[in-house]
Amino acid sequence: MFKVTPNPPNTGPVPYDVSFDLDPKKLKESADRALNYYLNPGATKTQIAPRKRSTIFTIDAAVDDETLLVEASESFAEAREMVNDLVDLDDAPRRHTMRVLHRVITMGELAVNRVLDNHKPG
Repeated sequence: MFKVTPNPPNTGPVPYDVSFDLDPKKLKESADRALNYYLNPGATKTQIAPRKRSTIFTIDAAVDDETLLVEASESFAEAREMVNDLVDLDDAPRRHTMRVLHRVITMGELAVNRVLDNHKPG
């Protein structure tokens, strides 16, 4: 197959435009304007306020460890039962994922229950 245009195409030299003369003083002024506009180096930097902790879900500091562990154990048990119910509804690929999730929740529940068994009130 014959290619009509040569590779790379023959182009003449770029004509020099006298009105496009690059003046170093004008280049510096335009660069300074751009830097001042985008970076604004002369502006004072404000400190970003630290992030506040969310108070939507807070646990009172006066709650004892045993109460917290009991709540965690019950939450794990409820989550385990919900995942157990969902395992029967899903097809094979997601069913495997749900079983792994069930196992992880059960391990967390067992760990919390062990801490509760070893916990000595006082």
